[in-house]
Parts: sequence; structure tokens; C-alpha cells
Amino acid sequence: MQFKKLIIIVFVSLFSFSLQAEESKKINNNNTEFNIYTGMFDFSDDGKRSTLIGFQHQNEDFNRDTFLGNLSPITGAMITADNASYFYTGVQAHYKLGSLNFTPSFAPGYYNQGDGKDLGHALEFKSEVQLSLELPKESQFGFSYNHLSNASLGDKNPGANSYMFNFLKKF
Repeated sequence: MQFKKLIIIVFVSLFSFSLQAEESKKINNNNTEFNIYTGMFDFSDDGKRSTLIGFQHQNEDFNRDTFLGNLSPITGAMITADNASYFYTGVQAHYKLGSLNFTPSFAPGYYNQGDGKDLGHALEFKSEVQLSLELPKESQFGFSYNHLSNASLGDKNPGANSYMFNFLKKF
């Protein structure tokens, strides 16, 4: 029940952010991107799969053009219906292919098992790829896949594979 309330709060907040952004266009440089996502945590494990919801922030003021492409920092959090949570910060690359965007990222973070899957260590690394389609008004809709792993830092390293549907909005 708490998970459903959290989903409602996140989507109401996103809607209000969108309205506020429209009212303050004179200040808007569109350098901050918020990503709200939901999907299935560890879809490949029948015993521990769980729905998830998450939020990610990216600020293009700190981006850098490198030989790998345009890199920028990301920070985010996700929580599952089993109260497992993951807080992360890392880097993402951005490649634009017309109205389609390809965004791979890597982020180490803190994982709390809650009542969910034991991933073997508190430090987990998230590798992710995302495809998104540009929409009007600085928005995107996308699909992403990620893998969490502790790189064998713990006694066990079962990993978790997840997929998400993403809504991205620049402010």
C-alpha cells in the first residue's frame, strides 16, 4: 500500500514541476533533466522480482565533451515494492541519433536489501543503457535496462537485471 502511495506522490510531483516550469520559462535554461522511471527489478529471478520506481537527476552544466562522447554526472534513487532501495551517483554518456537518444551510464551506489533480494554487498555498481524518443516541450519517453553487481566484493554476487519505462523532462 505504501508503494502505491509513493507512486502517486511521485507522479503528482512531476506534474506540478511541469506546471511550474511552464510558468517560469524566462529563467529556464533547460540544463537540468529529471527522469522518473518505473519497471521490474530483477525480472530474471522468479523468486525475488519486484516492481520498482525511481528518480534520477542530471545537470548539463557539468557535462564534458570527451573521446567517449558528451559525459555528465547523474544522481538517483530507486525503491522496490519489497522495500529494497538503491542510491547512486555516477556518469552517463549521451548520443543523439535524430529524435532517438542512446544513453549508457555507470553508477556505483548504496544498496539496502529491505525485504528484497540479497545482492551480497552494500556497494553495488549499476550499468545501464537507455533508448528514448524526444517528445515536444523538452520531454522524452524511453526504455532502459540495467544490471546491478557488486563485482565480487561480497561473499556472493547474484546480480539483478531490471527494465524500466522512463519519462524525462528538462527544466
